[in-house]
Amino acid sequence: QTKKRNNPRVPLQVNVVIRSSLQSLREKIDQLKELLLRAVSTRQITQLEGDRRQNLVDDLLTRHKQLEASYKNEGPEPDVTRSSLMTGGVKRGVTNPWLMEESEETRGLGFDDLRQQQRRIIEEQDAGLDALSSIISRQKQMGQEIGNELDEQNEIIDDLTNLVENTDGRLRSQTRHVKMVDRKSTSCG
Repeated sequence: QTKKRNNPRVPLQVNVVIRSSLQSLREKIDQLKELLLRAVSTRQITQLEGDRRQNLVDDLLTRHKQLEASYKNEGPEPDVTRSSLMTGGVKRGVTNPWLMEESEETRGLGFDDLRQQQRRIIEEQDAGLDALSSIISRQKQMGQEIGNELDEQNEIIDDLTNLVENTDGRLRSQTRHVKMVDRKSTSCG
């Protein structure tokens, strides 16, 4: 009977795999950060969505640091770290952004589908803005036409006022003549 002996190289291989995985994770987080900055700067995503995703990337960085600290035995107890990674942190009241409910509109969609949906939404918004612009242009035109009509109506009213004043003046003048003629005729006759 031969006893199986533990291979002393196994822990070394595990350490190499862990270090490699941690390095790979850090590189992927950095790539995510770069892609996120590019997406926000080119307006592929809204600033609000960019901020939400930045919080997720920051959370990943924090978790990466926790993993490194745990690996180097610098952090809290391994069980605490492991459970905090799964539940969203040891701080009470802090919600895990990975556990947040995704909206019905985006649930199950891939990156390309999300991008296509975002483009469709932007196109719909652009169409709505175009319609709003044409409505506002039409209202501006109507306002200008109403203003022109009011100017014409004011000129007509001014002309009528002048005519009424002239007619009133002539009427008074004629009324004085009639009174004068009436006085003369009564005094003569």
